[in-house]
Amino acid sequence: MDATTDKDLLVQEQIYNALCYLGESEPEEILNSCDEYLRQHDKLAYPHRVIILKAMETVVKSNIALLDKSTAKEVIRDWQQAASNVLVAVGQRFINKVMEEVLTKFQPGILPHYFVMQTFANLSVSNGE
Repeated sequence: MDATTDKDLLVQEQIYNALCYLGESEPEEILNSCDEYLRQHDKLAYPHRVIILKAMETVVKSNIALLDKSTAKEVIRDWQQAASNVLVAVGQRFINKVMEEVLTKFQPGILPHYFVMQTFANLSVSNGE
């Protein structure tokens, strides 16, 4: 997964495809490996983090019926946290665009998701002056 940091877009795409391919035969193993990698590399630049997150999303969507409930719950929580972190990182430069996107998650009469609120909070902390 270290190759996701390669500047060559073809290499990045090959890593994504390899993770998805491996995820077809061993979805829980790949999801756990991606999760562990993201935890160990918490300073990984967001473009590279997104490659791994997209692969995780594809593996989950393709294998949702096969996943153990506890694995699915843990992966979803971790995936949402990682996605929130990516939005906060992008928001340090493009706060208006990120806020615009996050605000679309608010629906009248429906409580916002926990990670939407957490993302708002983290955006305010990271952009405070």
